[in-house]
Amino acid sequence: MQYSVDVIVLTYKPDKRVMQLIEELENQTYPIQKLILMNTEEKYFNALFYGTGFLERYKNIEIHHISAHEFDHGKTRAKAVSYSKSDIFVCMTQDAIPEDKTLIEKLVAALTQDLKLAAAYARQLPLPDCREIEKYTRSFNYPEQSVIKYKSDLQTMGIKTFFCSNVCAAYNRNIYDMLGGFENRAIFNEDMILAGKAVFADYGIAYAAEAKVIHSHNYTCMQQFHRNFDLGVSQADHPELFKAVSSESEGIALVKKTIQHLCEMKLKRMIPYLIVSSGFKFMGYQLGVRYKHLPLCLVKACSMNKRYWDKR
Repeated sequence: MQYSVDVIVLTYKPDKRVMQLIEELENQTYPIQKLILMNTEEKYFNALFYGTGFLERYKNIEIHHISAHEFDHGKTRAKAVSYSKSDIFVCMTQDAIPEDKTLIEKLVAALTQDLKLAAAYARQLPLPDCREIEKYTRSFNYPEQSVIKYKSDLQTMGIKTFFCSNVCAAYNRNIYDMLGGFENRAIFNEDMILAGKAVFADYGIAYAAEAKVIHSHNYTCMQQFHRNFDLGVSQADHPELFKAVSSESEGIALVKKTIQHLCEMKLKRMIPYLIVSSGFKFMGYQLGVRYKHLPLCLVKACSMNKRYWDKR
């Protein structure tokens, strides 16, 4: 059966990598019905594309602009999905580049192998400039083996049961609609929130290791702090999903395995930085899950997404 597929890409201050992403998507082996670009702040978009004639080469691109004040990780994606009528839609970020021409084909194959699968997300490979610690984190979170995760895996996999990433993830539109879609307000983690709802509703989440995108970041310690603060906030706002599973144990396991990896690679000199950066992550997360007890000025100072708090 041939499923119709739309791809949704969120953009903000796009650079030439977005042009590369569009070209890669247009050359996929599996046909894309429509490419929906959901852009924040039109002036930055025009600064890249105006006068180039680049977008005019393709007839299936649909562009929607919103202001920075309107942006929300959940609501913006939900709005983008409302422009799609396809059987399957794929969410991507502007800095994720398909590793080859079979990305969409392999995501569709992974998602449609079982009618009970709500989503299938791709493997993330590091960029050439990726630091060793982040490179290992990628391999920890996105291993070589594919897996399908159901509610029965919660006892053994914990929070990883509904790990999913909108850096590149495909969704079954019917199940998405039945679950109510992405949260209307989400500071972060909208992908795992939806995946958690799917798991508790007896649907599955597929990790498709064969579907690959190139994507990584070299975050500073403070960027890790802000990011993990928002992660904590998202979990505090959804105790129905996250209260029963622990994030801390997964984080501790990652630190221990990363230390072992650095020792094996004869890179022990990186261990102090690993410990410091992990401390920043831990502090950010712990403050995030307790954000309701903090003054708003401190919450905004800790958050990566400061505009989010202006809407409360």
